[in-house]
Amino acid sequence: MSKHRFAFVGTGGRALSFIEPLVTTYRDSNELVALCDLSPTRMAYYNAMLSGELGYHNVPAYPADRFGALLRETKPQTVFVCSKDDTHHDYIIRSLHAGCDVITEKPMTIDAAKCRAILAAQRTSGRRVRVAFNYRWAPFRTKVKELIAAGTIGRIRSVNLEYLLDTNHGADYFRRWHAHAAESGTLLVHKSTHHFDLVNWWLDAIPQQVFAFGDLVFYGRANAEARGDGHLARYPRYTGHPESKNDPFRLDLDESAAFRGLYRAAEEDSGYIRDHNVFRSDIDIYDQMSLNVRYRTGELLTYSLTCYSPREGMRVCLNGDRGRIEYQEFIGTHMNRAVRPGDFKLDQKPGAEAEGEWIRVYPHFKPSYLVNVPPATGAHGGADAVLSHSFYSPDAPATDPWGRFAGHEQGAASILVGIAGVESIRHNTPVNLHHLVPLRPEAKKLSELV
Repeated sequence: MSKHRFAFVGTGGRALSFIEPLVTTYRDSNELVALCDLSPTRMAYYNAMLSGELGYHNVPAYPADRFGALLRETKPQTVFVCSKDDTHHDYIIRSLHAGCDVITEKPMTIDAAKCRAILAAQRTSGRRVRVAFNYRWAPFRTKVKELIAAGTIGRIRSVNLEYLLDTNHGADYFRRWHAHAAESGTLLVHKSTHHFDLVNWWLDAIPQQVFAFGDLVFYGRANAEARGDGHLARYPRYTGHPESKNDPFRLDLDESAAFRGLYRAAEEDSGYIRDHNVFRSDIDIYDQMSLNVRYRTGELLTYSLTCYSPREGMRVCLNGDRGRIEYQEFIGTHMNRAVRPGDFKLDQKPGAEAEGEWIRVYPHFKPSYLVNVPPATGAHGGADAVLSHSFYSPDAPATDPWGRFAGHEQGAASILVGIAGVESIRHNTPVNLHHLVPLRPEAKKLSELV
């Protein structure tokens, strides 16, 4: 049996979570045929890992301006896109037109025009696009889907979702390219796409209208100075600046071999500085956001994201006409240190005690009860291993009983909430999603979308 041929675009920390299982657990049925990145240094780091500790072999490494040659010469069947968010559309569209299927890291893209271009390319090519929404695949979140589908609390009428990013994980977005709206679409697109997709999927509903507020109130030079923390803004970055030694927001790229190899050593050929000061003056995204969403089938979502919390986690309340489900996860904080998935770990800082995950059902007129869910291990709440199996295993079913596969239309339904939120904030007005991208108007349920 011939092996399925994969190429990867983007060799930062996230790609390794997908490449390692491909070349180890699933190597008998799959082949990594090429890497593509702006940085030859990063690709060399990956190839050293592939031929060394992963027991694989070097693969051809193509600079970004030779992506067309990669498609012609290595003939991948599937291209996996893990590059910077604002470049996703380009690689997706070129891969589709070359006859490849695509798996893309979330978000699928960052604005409405790029989204429309992807949907048009998919229609003309007939190839498949999947979005790597790992949130759907975590056992606790799948259990919530199961409870809703079983009618445990009747029909869901409204959802409240609060997500907290702490001063470890949350701050990391403000060190990197994510802090620029032109590159990330803001965290309403880059980060919140996880949360919007989760609610869309839980409800099996398509978002229709958004009204939002957003502000930058904590990060950035002006906010630091207004709080009396101006001394934390004196240096442009943290690595190589001894005066930042006691800064609680400090990230030292020399702290690990992975950081040195992927980022510090690659600065010259990539231009990417991984450890910018979070209190610099050029940040133009929000660090607190609040949205209201109405779905085509009438449900309401009230959502908030705070990026400077002393603790990290999520609290969700689902209100049905037969009761209520409360779900929370406060399992500690983490930050992508570009390590192998097996090395994934949760960090714990003072004042951020982990409380774990739990689901409690509150039926009308009956006692509440906790739902038993076996504990999950591994990255992203146990989701990454299950998701990789769905991508790579020849035994993976073509359909999933919980509808966890997400194609281009469901990927669009997620990002469009964030894109509409940004438009709403800018213009202080509600935004209808069909004015941005006309997802099939006759569809009522998310499951009707690919």
